[in-house]
Amino acid sequence: MTDPSNPSTDAAARLRAVQADVADACRAAGRDPASVTLIAVSKTFPVDSITPVIAAGQQVFGENRVQEAKTKWPDLLAQHRGVALHLIGPLQSNKAKEAVALFDAIHAVDRPSLCAALAKEITAQQRQPLLFVEVNTGAEAQKAGVLPEDADVFIRACRETYGLAVAGLMCIPPHDEAPAPHFALTAKIAARNGLSLLSMGMSADFKTAIAFGATHVRVGTAIFGVRDGH
Repeated sequence: MTDPSNPSTDAAARLRAVQADVADACRAAGRDPASVTLIAVSKTFPVDSITPVIAAGQQVFGENRVQEAKTKWPDLLAQHRGVALHLIGPLQSNKAKEAVALFDAIHAVDRPSLCAALAKEITAQQRQPLLFVEVNTGAEAQKAGVLPEDADVFIRACRETYGLAVAGLMCIPPHDEAPAPHFALTAKIAARNGLSLLSMGMSADFKTAIAFGATHVRVGTAIFGVRDGH
């Protein structure tokens, strides 16, 4: 039983519940639970909400913005060796230097100018974060990402023009559509381009994403609870 007066206990209990759901979804899909990395999305949550989740054993975290991450994570990473940080939100080219320095993975590679900036910083810093190309599977004008029909050409340019070691694809299905077709499309594009990693699935749909081969699921609310004011 969790102690409602103890946020650390609550965080640990929520994390265990999500881990159990990931494991169940993997078993249902005939997959090894170790093949899925759970990213605890800590965007907008303060350090005192994050430390109990680290204490409960979580080692991979996701942030949406470089500037917010810079205010929270350098000290946390220094204090907790082995913790990895993923940038899961859009990245401006002028923030590439800071992103390469701070993050272990970048999930939103989606345009030539960003490719050039990342290539420059990866060489300069001798740091190689995992790189995911974001695919805008719903062709939503307000979202970042390359269109599905442009993905093959873009991935090839990442590799051949910019020398980037793309590791996988990321997608965020439209909020008002069934996610399964979007996950299936992303997996198909990844397969034909020899990419083994798939960042797809959030709190509401990560079980479906796992069924379609997700290797990284991005879960925030189910672990951290509802943000203040929401």
